[in-house]
Amino acid sequence: MTTFHQRLPLIGAASWIKTVAFVAALLVTGIGSAAAETPAGYMQRVANQLIEAQKSGTEPDFATVIRSHADVPTIGLTALGSYAQSLNKADRPAYYAGMINFISRYAAKEAPKYPVLRAIMVGQTKETANGIYVDSRITLRTGENYDVRWRIVRRGSVFKVRDAEIIGFEMTSFLNNLFQNYISENGGNPRTLVLALNR
Repeated sequence: MTTFHQRLPLIGAASWIKTVAFVAALLVTGIGSAAAETPAGYMQRVANQLIEAQKSGTEPDFATVIRSHADVPTIGLTALGSYAQSLNKADRPAYYAGMINFISRYAAKEAPKYPVLRAIMVGQTKETANGIYVDSRITLRTGENYDVRWRIVRRGSVFKVRDAEIIGFEMTSFLNNLFQNYISENGGNPRTLVLALNR
């Protein structure tokens, strides 16, 4: 029987699989004061720190970054779609923890395959109700380049990364599809997903 975690590599678009580990970690990374630095400056600092963390590539390293700095509730509840209404509030902490562990495991597995040499922020938009978009150019050690557009939002006095777009593909849609399909295929109860994520 294929487990939830074993199914992950079989799901997704080939166009972004090479960079999903770096993006998934950066997607949910947020460090620093929103009042103290520009969005582009913030993202540059985060990218530099994440590249250093990628060198070790361990689950705990990724989990620490995610747990400490993620906009976890928004990403997590959005990933459930309409099933979010059915998730008992008492189950939310376990769900968030499982989601963090899930992303960390996948990032730690994939990151060594696609080492990032550098990430350069090249521009940012004005802030709107949807947040701020920061454009970046990512270079792998292989010499391959690609563009990533990050969406960051304010949460109190700090920025959080809410989403990232690569070649027109939004990273949060990956979790949305994966999580909602799993719930749908397992009786429609989001608690089955919580249990699977924490195995």
